[in-house]
This record gives sequence, structure tokens and C-alpha cells, in this order.
Amino acid sequence: MHIDLPPVTRALLFANIAIYLLEKLTGTLLIAHFALWPLGPSQFADVPGFEPWQLVTYGFLHDPESLTHIAFNMFALWMFGGAIEHTLGARPFAIYYFVCVIGAALTQLAVMHFFTGGFYPTLGASGGIFGLLLAYGMMYPHQRIMLLFPPIPMPAWLFVAGYGAIELFLGVTGTEAGVAHFAHLGGMAIGFVLIEYWRGKLPLKPRRILMR
Repeated sequence: MHIDLPPVTRALLFANIAIYLLEKLTGTLLIAHFALWPLGPSQFADVPGFEPWQLVTYGFLHDPESLTHIAFNMFALWMFGGAIEHTLGARPFAIYYFVCVIGAALTQLAVMHFFTGGFYPTLGASGGIFGLLLAYGMMYPHQRIMLLFPPIPMPAWLFVAGYGAIELFLGVTGTEAGVAHFAHLGGMAIGFVLIEYWRGKLPLKPRRILMR
């Protein structure tokens, strides 16, 4: 597994950490304007509601009261981002990451609008991170990954499939409220579609095969 940091992965890490520190200084100001808010009119006077740029900006915000939130996401970005960027190259990697972030956001908006309701913000890099996790499982299916709890090694494909199944279960059952499980699944789903497109396995073919 690559642990060095190619340019896009490094830039994403620095940007997320810098914005997290800015959040610590500004309180809820950034969340009010740049987190992902539900479609429709705002229910709070100090929150403008949904704006198109939030489809991307929410992915750089984290709960300023939770160090665990950003730490987990940045650890996963460090673990998996470098390997995937080395495989794809900087530009395709950046495209892939942000497509997953946007795909996760659109999934979350749809779930909030049609199923859960409520008016609360979504924030965090998890949509892109789960896309990277999916990519790692597809590109390096037999690479061993060591679980933290319990410390059991397993092939990447099994780790990814298991993680996805857990997210689906938690989302359907409403367990672990406050976590956007369907956004995570949306990031994985759009990542799968993009990888299959680049591999030339969809009816719509790319100009050149980027991956095998």
C-alpha cells in the first residue's frame, strides 16, 4: 500500500485540515453557508438554505466539536488516496474524488427530500472517502487490509463489501442516527459507475480505456 502523498491527495488533506481549523475559529458560520442543506426554503433565519455550491463545499467541512470525524476521514484519505492517485494519475483522481463527493450529496438530498424529511446540514468528506474505499477494493481486490477492531486481516474486496453491507443495514434500520449512511453508499455507487465507464464496460464508452 502506498503511503507517500501525491499532489492531489496531499492538497485534499491540507485543505480539509485548514478548513477544520478555520471552523474552530468561526463557529457555525461556515456550516451555515457551505454545509449541504436540504432542498426547499430555509427553516432558520441565519441559514440561507440549499445553494448549488454546497454539493462540493460540504465535503470540506467537518463537525468542529468532533476531532474523531475529521481524523477518521483524513486517515482513510491518507491510506487509500495515494494508491489510487498513483494508479489513475492526478487529473482522473481529482475527477473521481469530486464526482463521488457530488454523487454522495445528490443521494443525501434525495433521501432527505423523499424519505427522512427534517432540516439539518450534512457535512464531511465521507462521500469522497467511501468512493476511494470502493475504488481501492476494485483496483486492489486481493490487497490485505488490517481491521482495527478486531485486528483481523482480510482482502480489500471483502472489507469493502462488508463495509458497504453494514452501511446499508444502518441506513435502512435508522441505526446510528446523525450519520449520512446513504450518502456514503451514494459515493460508493457513483464511484463504481465511473470506474466501470473508464474500463469500457458500460454501453456509453469513453474515448479511451483508462483502466483495465
